[in-house]
Amino acid sequence: MGMLTDVVFAPAVGPLKGVLWLARLIADQAERTLYDEGVIRAALLDLEQQLDAGTIDEAAYETQETVLLARLKIARERMRSGL
Repeated sequence: MGMLTDVVFAPAVGPLKGVLWLARLIADQAERTLYDEGVIRAALLDLEQQLDAGTIDEAAYETQETVLLARLKIARERMRSGL
C-alpha cells in the first residue's frame, strides 16, 4: 500500500519534497558561510579599516566587533565538535 500511495501522491508531494530539499541546501550553505572563520576574520579586518578611516565611530565598531567575535567563537566550537 505504501508504494501505491507514493505513486498516487507523487505529483503533489514531489514538488514539496524538492522545495524542502532546496531550502535545507540553502540553509546549510548560509550556515557554512556565517561560521566560516576566514569570512569572519576578513570582516573583522574590514571593520578595523573602517574605524581607522573614520567611516564608523567607536560605538558602532564595538557593537559589530562583539557580534563578529561571538560568531568566531561559535565557528571554533563547531570546528572542534566536527560540525
